[in-house]
Amino acid sequence: MIELKYRQNGDYLLPDLGLTEAEQMPLGKYGLMRQRYLEENRPGLYTRLMLSGKLMEHLQEIEQTAQNRLESLMNELTKQAGVTEALKARDQMAWVQSMNALQAQAEETILSELIYA
Repeated sequence: MIELKYRQNGDYLLPDLGLTEAEQMPLGKYGLMRQRYLEENRPGLYTRLMLSGKLMEHLQEIEQTAQNRLESLMNELTKQAGVTEALKARDQMAWVQSMNALQAQAEETILSELIYA
């Protein structure tokens, strides 16, 4: 449960509403996608996370996990596809094309595993 602190302002006590450390950190692409998904498709879970004060923590965790997963998937996929620095030096357009295709494949996996789960 969140404990509120109050400050005196004339005759009134006003809540000291500040942002937590997690709320101060900006969300990235995957955190924002997860937030939109929860708002539109899982409003009960979204409301529960928001009221418990754990929404931003959840979104930051999703963002970090997605970034780590993207990095590891890209390493695996580039090795499997044989996309190397030698290919980049020999044929840059083929390298860019391959990297874009692998990035799209990795992001599709991340979306299905983390964002829309």
